[in-house]
Amino acid sequence: YNLYNSSKWRKFAHKLRALNPLCKICMDEGRTNPCQMVDHIKPINSGGSIWDVNNLQCLCKKCHAIKSANDK
Repeated sequence: YNLYNSSKWRKFAHKLRALNPLCKICMDEGRTNPCQMVDHIKPINSGGSIWDVNNLQCLCKKCHAIKSANDK
């Protein structure tokens, strides 16, 4: 079962991106870049909640790649 390919996740993520169209990290740093993916702030494999919106943020691909590398 791949969460990110499930129709439930795709619909959920689409709604979050529509509500949060800009990258959270870029906005915090004074830039405006579009959100391209939904990120789990606390990774699922570290006990982060899959569906809790308080554990999710919308990021551009660059910020997501940097955050994911730092999470490892």
